Amino acid sequence: MDVVEFRPEPEQYAWTFGGVAPTHRITPGTVLRLWTEDAFSGRLQRTSDKPSQVLDMTQVNPQTGPFHVEGAEPGDTLALHIVDLTPARDWGASTTIPFFGALTGTDRTALLNEPLPEQTWIYQLDRARGTVLFEAQRSQLEIELPLAPMLGTVGVAPPGREVRSSLVPDTFGGNMDTPEMRAGTTCFLGVNVEGALFSVGDGHYRQGEGESCGTAVEGAMNVTLIVELIKGGAPAWPRLEHDDHYAVVGSSRPLEDAWRASQVGMVGWLGELYGLDPLDAYQLLTQISRSPLANVCDTNYSAVTKIEKALLPGADAYGGMHRHLRDQARSL
Repeated sequence: MDVVEFRPEPEQYAWTFGGVAPTHRITPGTVLRLWTEDAFSGRLQRTSDKPSQVLDMTQVNPQTGPFHVEGAEPGDTLALHIVDLTPARDWGASTTIPFFGALTGTDRTALLNEPLPEQTWIYQLDRARGTVLFEAQRSQLEIELPLAPMLGTVGVAPPGREVRSSLVPDTFGGNMDTPEMRAGTTCFLGVNVEGALFSVGDGHYRQGEGESCGTAVEGAMNVTLIVELIKGGAPAWPRLEHDDHYAVVGSSRPLEDAWRASQVGMVGWLGELYGLDPLDAYQLLTQISRSPLANVCDTNYSAVTKIEKALLPGADAYGGMHRHLRDQARSL
């Protein structure tokens, strides 16, 4: 396997999906060893830092990439297998940002209320214990929380020459913020442009479902990926496969439309896997699916529909690509 290592300089970050020239051209089967900056571009470092004073909102969610995959054409399926996610710093940051988050007024949920106060929390990482430390800022409490690294943002260039902010989740992936995007996951994305032009970033050291305040424990990340290409078969919405689950991520507003997109996406996937009529797939889905929220704070919301493989007959999604990539990962 070819191995490409890349740690971008600040001027090499991408801030959008689409409209950016690729940093590399790679072939299917390539292993990428990448470094990604945190969602705040590393600017939030102390509990005294306030987002309105230190953040440039045109430079949030920096992306590493995009990467041009040789042979990828519209209608194909890009398979990205996350081999390893390791925090690149010994601290992560979370914060409340004015008029941003699920439990405050926003530009789209307009209220007369004042914005919530700005507050920054710095989480210290204990690598030996595999924890991050929550330290209350306005009260007295400390809790060690298990480290659970994930990628908040994984996506390809959208169709129709669109250029979308790296803050946005949609059919092309993007800022989905689902904890399902962890090591051991294979992400299947529909290719919209020649070369796919995918990028990754926005590492989270851990995050609760829904990402209520809009920011996880944000941190720089060392990322190892394997990139593969499947001709044809592009899914309408991002699909994720773990050893023990299938999942589909839908993104929209209002939240129920994001949930519906993920549900319809899973109905389609069950049809492909088992030859099920859509109504039979709908009935089966109703009885076995789970619906964790991914985020309820971005330009679009994201919801996940998830099914446990143990409840289903054996199947080989995309010809067993996930199993193949898991085997490849073990050889690394």
